[in-house]
Amino acid sequence: MAKDNAANGEPAESASKLIDQKIEALADWRGKTLAKVRALIKQAEPDVIEELKWRGVPVWSSDGIICTGETYKSVVKLTFAKGASLEDPSRLFNSSLEGNTRRAIDISENEEIDGEALKALTRAAAALNVTSKKKPRKS
Repeated sequence: MAKDNAANGEPAESASKLIDQKIEALADWRGKTLAKVRALIKQAEPDVIEELKWRGVPVWSSDGIICTGETYKSVVKLTFAKGASLEDPSRLFNSSLEGNTRRAIDISENEEIDGEALKALTRAAAALNVTSKKKPRKS
């Protein structure tokens, strides 16, 4: 079961419920696509923490941000916080390739995403967060 944190300013509702509402409000291919990638992320990392940040952007975290799920008019964009450090043998990353840190996947209407490849990227991102966490200094 996924953990969730309430969004700032919305303490009465969980972030997961707010993400549900966002998906429902989209009521088009973007909502269906966001719901699908959300399910794949949760399958890959069952203990993922769901949050809403930056004016309602879904964020999935495990020992740090794994990815965000932004919706635009023509794409659903999954931005992996440390994507530049991840192996991408299936070449899902197709956006934000010029930076040194983030990488993104732009998903257009009627575009199928490779679910197994997305789950592998999600697991790799979560594992990278664990290994790159700073260890406490001994006094």
